[in-house]
Amino acid sequence: MAALKIRVNPDPVLREKAKRVTAIDKSIHRLIDNMIETLHTASGVGLAANQVGVPLRVIVIHVPDEEVLALINPEIIEKKGERLVMEGCLSIPGYHAELKRAECVKVKAKNREGKLIRIKAEDLLGQALEHEIDHLNGVLYIDYLDSEDQLQKVEPE
Repeated sequence: MAALKIRVNPDPVLREKAKRVTAIDKSIHRLIDNMIETLHTASGVGLAANQVGVPLRVIVIHVPDEEVLALINPEIIEKKGERLVMEGCLSIPGYHAELKRAECVKVKAKNREGKLIRIKAEDLLGQALEHEIDHLNGVLYIDYLDSEDQLQKVEPE
C-alpha cells in the first residue's frame, strides 16, 4: 500500500464528475487499499478517488471506532431532515465552515467484493457519505456557502 498525493482546490480533477466503475478488479482493490492508507496518513474521515487524481466513483470512510467502509458507485437514494454541521475537507486544508447536511441519508453502493449494499446513516457517517458522494459529482462543501467569509481558519493544535 502507498499513501497517494491528495489534490487540493482548485485542482480541476476535483470539479470533474467521476465515472462509474464497470469492473471491480485488482486495480480497484489496489486503489481502495491506497486510499485507505492515504486517509489514515492524512488523519481524515473520508476520501473520494478524485481527491487522489482518479476520476472513478470510489470512496473510503473511516468513522472512529468503526470498520473502514469502501464503497464503489455509491448513490444517495434518500435524505431526511436537516442539521447544521461543522465541516472541513482534506482538499481544502486549514479551513472549515458550518453548513447544512441531512439528518439521515440512505445510500446504495457496491462493496469491494461487488455485493450491492444499502446503508442508512446519521451523524458523522451520514455527513461523510454526503460529503464524499458530493466529491464524486465535482461538488465541494464550499459550494454550499453563501460567501468565502464563512470559512474559518483552523488553528493547528
